[in-house]
Amino acid sequence: MSRVAIVGTGQTKFSKEDDDVEKLLFESANRCIQSTNNCDSKDIEGVLVSTNNNSKYLGAILSETMGIQPKISHSIEHLCSSGTNAIISAYAYISSGLSDMILVSGAESATNPGQVLEWDKSRGTLDHPIYWGSLLTKSHKRKFQTTEEELAIVSAKNHKQAMDNPFAYSNEPRTISEVMNSKQITDDLRILDCSRSCSGSSSILLASEEKAKTFSDQPIWIAGIGQKTTSASFTKNILEEIESTRIAADSAYKMAKIESKNIHVAEVHDAFSVCELMAISELGITSNEKSGEFVRNLFNTENRMINPRGGLIGAGHPLGATGISQTIEITNQLQGKSDKRQITNAKTGLIHNMSAAGTSSSIMVLQN
Repeated sequence: MSRVAIVGTGQTKFSKEDDDVEKLLFESANRCIQSTNNCDSKDIEGVLVSTNNNSKYLGAILSETMGIQPKISHSIEHLCSSGTNAIISAYAYISSGLSDMILVSGAESATNPGQVLEWDKSRGTLDHPIYWGSLLTKSHKRKFQTTEEELAIVSAKNHKQAMDNPFAYSNEPRTISEVMNSKQITDDLRILDCSRSCSGSSSILLASEEKAKTFSDQPIWIAGIGQKTTSASFTKNILEEIESTRIAADSAYKMAKIESKNIHVAEVHDAFSVCELMAISELGITSNEKSGEFVRNLFNTENRMINPRGGLIGAGHPLGATGISQTIEITNQLQGKSDKRQITNAKTGLIHNMSAAGTSSSIMVLQN
């Protein structure tokens, strides 16, 4: 089984503008190919598109606009974790020997309705993700005595870190006080506790071990993968836990032959402030009881170990592009190319992406 490396990356700025998905895909894919050492369209054997947009045949459309005639081409939709799942699909094609190089591109427009899971009637009349975000927050506060200030610190930290991310939706700092006094949406959620749907695109180029060093001087290797779906209806899960994340993380650590203590930098799925606290606990980075204290310490010491690009709250959340953008950040961190966001001596990084209140999670471990 061939090892698989990331050899190219490209992305657009995330914004509130309602841009064309096809245009966004072309822009990030073009930047991605230009970031390699002389990759040509004929070298690319697969094109996978990650999106929740209703546009059809986007894999073939992107291929044509890029001058690629791939043998593998299709779209992947899995709500918020579509991007990570697309990368893992590309990994499977390459590691199995069906392809040597695959382009994975994700995109979303600001007005895309794909974040709503209409099938799940258990969500009641409030079918927007804010419904489950509010329930998770209430449950976490009750069980672990999580404070309003600890939740606000997550948002303030990620907005601050997004200031140094040129592709982020928000480059505005937010103080803890501003977060705590922002508009109340539900009993447990304020507007600044929430990530933003937006327009944006991210692309990544994966290659087999045989081809990797031809196209990159610093290939980054996918060392571990874990995936788990426990249900679609979020009410079937325990609200204080993200079981799918814990199971997927265990699989990824086992494959990479590491433990959670070996992670130097992580991009985790903070669709709402509480999600970051829950994720770092399920990943084994800290415990539920200490998650608020852990993030407070990161904020006070300006340690960017968690969500250095600003997370979904600071960088924005164009669903199909999010997991790919997270992966690009970890790739740049391991290559030492993250400028002011750079974590010192980062050798092992993790990407955590989840969907629909954590009913499904995907984890990747990257190493240089």
